[in-house]
Amino acid sequence: MKISREDLLRVADLAYLELSEAELETYRQQVDDILEYIEKLNEIDTANVEPMAQVLSDDQSADATLREDVVVRCDVSSEILRQAPDPEGIYFRVPKVIER
Repeated sequence: MKISREDLLRVADLAYLELSEAELETYRQQVDDILEYIEKLNEIDTANVEPMAQVLSDDQSADATLREDVVVRCDVSSEILRQAPDPEGIYFRVPKVIER
């Protein structure tokens, strides 16, 4: 699967990137390589592979591998907003930087 120059230009436009001709060719080749690799992965027969919901194998203990989930309150937003030059409610007000 090859990505066209036009497709790459469209993606660059959506990402607000200005690419030189050399960059266009470099990135087009890199995206082509990625898409070719994905095509190879799609050719692998996974019909007899059992879906996984956990990355640990049966012989691994979750207790020894994973830490306990602990909820830690982290309410620093009001302190940080006090340092902002122009806060509005619970948000930072910033100048517009993207012109399109």
